Amino acid sequence: MSARTVKMRGNPLPVAGPELRTGDRAPDFKLHQRGPEGLRDVSLRDFAGKTLVLSVVPSLDTPVCEAQTKRFNEEAARLPANVAVLTVSMDLPFAQARFCGDKGIDWF
Repeated sequence: MSARTVKMRGNPLPVAGPELRTGDRAPDFKLHQRGPEGLRDVSLRDFAGKTLVLSVVPSLDTPVCEAQTKRFNEEAARLPANVAVLTVSMDLPFAQARFCGDKGIDWF
C-alpha cells in the first residue's frame, strides 16, 4: 500500500489531492453547512483569523464516528472564540441535522 492509499474494512481506497504535512497551509475547500439560517456553503476563507480544527469522519451513523463527533462537540464548547471546529462527513445535510438533533450536538 502506497502513502497515497488508505484502507477501509481492508479494502484500499485512493486518496486524491496533495499530501499534507504538519505545518502546511490548508488548501481551500467548499463544504455544505447547515445552520440556523439553513444550508450554506463555507470555505477556508470563512474562518480567516481563526484556528480551524477539522474532525473528518466517513459517516456519523457508525459507533466510532459518533463517539468522535460527540467528544469534539464537548471539547469545542470549551475552546476560545478564535477557534472553530468543523466535523466533516459524507452524510447528506438532512442526515447530519437528524444526527445533531438526536445527539444534542450544537457545535457541528
